[in-house]
Amino acid sequence: MFARRTSLLMMLAVLLTACATQPYAGSHSAPGFFMGLIHGLFAPLSLIGGLLTDARVYAFPNSGWWYDLGFMIGLLPWAGGGAAASSS
Repeated sequence: MFARRTSLLMMLAVLLTACATQPYAGSHSAPGFFMGLIHGLFAPLSLIGGLLTDARVYAFPNSGWWYDLGFMIGLLPWAGGGAAASSS
């Protein structure tokens, strides 16, 4: 019963996301590595703000791989802080 319900929910999620579209990413002033770094640093705060307002956690359109790299590096202080605190 649980497996059937889970598979039904998964199929429903796939059907609902199949019609999702993204805006055109050909902007010449798209955020790059350094904006990704800043957005990554503020991502947890933006997530909380997104619950209250129309704030986005991740910028789109962006410059692609370089923005992603900066975003992930910006998230590292948030992820490393918890690991350092739990080791003491």
